[in-house]
Amino acid sequence: MIDQDTINKITETARIEEVVGDFVTLKKRGSSLIGNCPFHNEKTPSFHVSVAKGIYKCFGCGKGGDSVHFIMDHEKYSYPEALKFLANKYNIEVEETVQSPQNIEAQNARESLYIVSEYAANYFANELWTGEDGRAIGLSYFKERGFREDILKKFQLGYSPDAWDALIQSAVGAGHKEEYLEKTGLAIRNDKGRLYDRFRGRVLFPIHNFTGRIIGFGGRTLKTDKNVPKYVNSPESDIYHKSNVLYGLFHAKKAIRDADNCYLVEGYADVLAVHQAGIENVVASSGTSLTTEQIRLIGRFSENVTILYDGDAAGIKASLRGLDMILEEGLNVKVVLFPDGHDPDSYMHHVGSGEFKKYIENNRKDFILYKASILLKEAGTDPIKRAGIIRDIVESIAKIPDDIKASVFIRECSGLLQVEERILLSELNKIRAAKFKKTSGGNQPQQSQYQQNPYQQDGPPDNLFENPGESAGPAEQVETADTNLIQEREIIRLLLAFGHELVTWDKIDNMYIGSFIIQNLADVTFEDEICKLIIDIYREEIENGHLPVASQFIKSGDRRIVDLAITLSTSPYSLSENWENRHNIYVRDESINLKATIFGGLYHLKKNKIGKMLTDITKELASETDPVNQEILMQRHMMIKGVERDISKYLGTVILK
Repeated sequence: MIDQDTINKITETARIEEVVGDFVTLKKRGSSLIGNCPFHNEKTPSFHVSVAKGIYKCFGCGKGGDSVHFIMDHEKYSYPEALKFLANKYNIEVEETVQSPQNIEAQNARESLYIVSEYAANYFANELWTGEDGRAIGLSYFKERGFREDILKKFQLGYSPDAWDALIQSAVGAGHKEEYLEKTGLAIRNDKGRLYDRFRGRVLFPIHNFTGRIIGFGGRTLKTDKNVPKYVNSPESDIYHKSNVLYGLFHAKKAIRDADNCYLVEGYADVLAVHQAGIENVVASSGTSLTTEQIRLIGRFSENVTILYDGDAAGIKASLRGLDMILEEGLNVKVVLFPDGHDPDSYMHHVGSGEFKKYIENNRKDFILYKASILLKEAGTDPIKRAGIIRDIVESIAKIPDDIKASVFIRECSGLLQVEERILLSELNKIRAAKFKKTSGGNQPQQSQYQQNPYQQDGPPDNLFENPGESAGPAEQVETADTNLIQEREIIRLLLAFGHELVTWDKIDNMYIGSFIIQNLADVTFEDEICKLIIDIYREEIENGHLPVASQFIKSGDRRIVDLAITLSTSPYSLSENWENRHNIYVRDESINLKATIFGGLYHLKKNKIGKMLTDITKELASETDPVNQEILMQRHMMIKGVERDISKYLGTVILK
């Protein structure tokens, strides 16, 4: 249990732009920072961070919150886990009544997988540096490969003894459970029920997640037996999904952002070698073919990818496969082809760090030049093969979502392939048309899942030809419900934005706008559940002598309140300073005349409520047969109608009936 003082210290210290900036590349726009949302796939940024308010909001998928909620959403952490993560980031000491790994395991099964993985990484590293076999076999192997000790320690490399259950015995002796060793894949149970180490007799490459926690391992055998697999990787688990992980990303993300470029290699050793050459912006798709999820991970930090693959035929084919996937995600691609027989690891050790860096700088090719040169070389002078290659290259260009980039590449291809530009453009349009027809099933494209209208109908409403005075059909009911929700949310927005300001009108002294609004809502019942809940909390706090502020609702334990508070406290739009500075267009700020702003919100809400009351009375009159009750209803109708006229007069609207 974390005490409240520590929680307050963590939330006050954590800077939203620093926390989010560790995971998303942010750029300045107006008063906000923007970037591509990490919670859904997008190519146009809709993810906003407000430094002043300490919150984030995606206007695409709707995710929003403060620093703690961001870590909870991104890392799938519980509230205490997110607090501990931020405490660790800002070196804040967290005192807990329960601290041992064994007790934490009992509380949280998922956290247990992280704990046992961390234990295993420390165990393997200790064996590499202090174990007799580890030093003689594992450390000697790495040094023979030319890796420096600082690189081995940086990536926490290790060695697993060539024994059936060395790790299991050590972990169980330290209080960890066999259950979690098995769930992480560190141990395997055979048909007879015996548990044994998965990685025995191998050097180990720990795999870190985005935040640096150990989630899996890659193990390389040092035996020459062909029946023994060269590499063994951790299986899928609750904390390790290989298609969503890039080896080395934790160590590379800052360098990728700084260099605005990501080097992509194939294996663990390639990452180590490139780091040893002084190039830190490098990751590997080790253990799996390149996936869309991995490409999107890179896209959070840079739009530029440089592929460093082997110079053999297999490496070339791998680079071509990955190239098209990267293009489809809107990233820019370059390729470095190493001399035949070399990969990044072998070439770096062959020529040294300095020459390796020079080679990369001098041999980067744009993907068009690279793919065309490779394929044209294979085709030779065969016209049929050359025609197929031209189509293949245009298909790659068709994957680029940016039309301007695609047109530039078409022009480059025209000269390179000696084919008229109009022919290539025609082929490009055919490919795109075929793709569109295939994805849309020959119909109009489906509406984005983030912009669906919940009230959209396939055809006209059933009551299209009914007398509108007889009954309120679905469309009218929806409109009324929408208007009511909008007005109720506007009151919440005003409370969050201006509730802490003092009333400056009608000679009212020492009253906050929040209290003024609440007093003027005594005759109003809120219908939306979350709006009503916020109003009730606000009213209760005022009655107890406290004035609520927006951050109180943003940090609420009720995620529904958090989501609404974030939504009402943010906007995807900001006015450019050029409107006034350059074009002399002045846009009125609602805070200039707070009386009009507050009264406008209150009166629009009450006008909407009164409109509903009048509709209800009209319905009662239509069904009431008792003359006395009809008279009472008529008087009520006239009285409420008079109130409506007064409100409408203030708002400047016209009542027609």
